[in-house]
This record gives sequence, C-alpha cells and structure tokens, in this order.
Amino acid sequence: MYQRILVAVENSASDRTILDHVTDLARLTGGELRLVHVADGWAARNFKQLQLRESEEMQKDRAYLESLRLELAGRGLTVSTELAMGDPAQELLQAADRWRADLLAMSTHGHRFINDLVRGTTVDAVRHAALIPVLLLRAQPAAARQG
Repeated sequence: MYQRILVAVENSASDRTILDHVTDLARLTGGELRLVHVADGWAARNFKQLQLRESEEMQKDRAYLESLRLELAGRGLTVSTELAMGDPAQELLQAADRWRADLLAMSTHGHRFINDLVRGTTVDAVRHAALIPVLLLRAQPAAARQG
C-alpha cells in the first residue's frame, strides 16, 4: 500500500506540513517519494513552445527540490524530484500518471470563496480529477508543528 507517493511542494514554509506526514508514511510502508514542484509563471508556461531558458525562479525551484531530496535521502528515504512547468493541477495529475503514483499528497491553505476565486483552486481541480487517492493536509504554521 502506498509504495509510490507523489508529493506536491510549492517552495514555501507550508511544505513542511505535508513533508513531515509523508515522510512518516513512506517509512511505515517502505514506499518511495517523488517531490514535484510546478513552476507556473509566464516563462514556465511558455517554456517548450518558445524554447526558453530556465528563469531564475525555475533555477531556484530546481535547487529547492534538490535540497529537499538530499535532506530526505539523508534520512534513509528513497526520493526523486521533478520540476514541472505549466498549469499546476494538470501537471500534478500528469506527473502522478507518468510515475504511476498510488497516492498524491499535498497541503491546502484553507482559503474560502473569494480567495479561491482570486488564487485558483489547484487542490479542487486535483481532487476532482485524480484517479488515485489524494491526501490533503491543511498547512500548519511552524509554531503549531513544533508544539
């Protein structure tokens, strides 16, 4: 059960909530993790069509993924990474399918109505379209995770 856990990370402090949880889950199941960040800026969304070079933001995202991989691998976990580019929900679903994940894990921010309309709802799009189980955890502030 849950041998291939795809974890959506957004390069923010809220990643710790989902990472702490899936790290424990991967240990319990002997599973492996694939950390996926979706760059969705203009350069990322037009990267292939216009044959662009990676933006500074994408390079930072790639470095962030590598730092997480090294940290988790240092704790004995099997971890790979992927920097996807484009629409976050679509790219996460495609990454899960390509990798044949059996669980997709991501954190939520608990936005309500107006914020959802303004910010978009990646979580809603993923949970409605995913063909595998989706684990959603509400992002916790650092103080709440420590206590």
